[in-house]
Amino acid sequence: MMSHAPIDMRLRVPMHDESDVVVARRRTRELALQQGLSAAQTEALATAVTEIARNILVHAGSGELFFAAGEKASRRGVIVTARDHGPGIAHIEQAMQDGFSTRGSLGFGLPGARRLVDEFELESTLGIGTTVTLRKWAGAESG
Repeated sequence: MMSHAPIDMRLRVPMHDESDVVVARRRTRELALQQGLSAAQTEALATAVTEIARNILVHAGSGELFFAAGEKASRRGVIVTARDHGPGIAHIEQAMQDGFSTRGSLGFGLPGARRLVDEFELESTLGIGTTVTLRKWAGAESG
């Protein structure tokens, strides 16, 4: 018998240095596989999480990622919420454009992460911080 009760697999991973990015990537893969995402979907989500986690380190210095199992329209998936208390993003529309960077990088982090997931939300308040939510669903059309 299969249970339809909500699965709460919340997990918090603090972001303080590059080793935490590795932990976040591993946790992403573990939960994605448990939720039935394909290998390609799992790697796409892991790559998106890596980009967001590195952004936390580069722009805010520290933060945290929360991982949860999710369900939508009878599909299982993974929800990752990244939060920092950094300076915030002054121009979100500009930050979401390929090639825009405030730190001399290639500028593909946020827009690249958005393309790799099924749902992407970004909230940012100057002087308070930024929250990014990524959702990837098993069997969804995107990579």
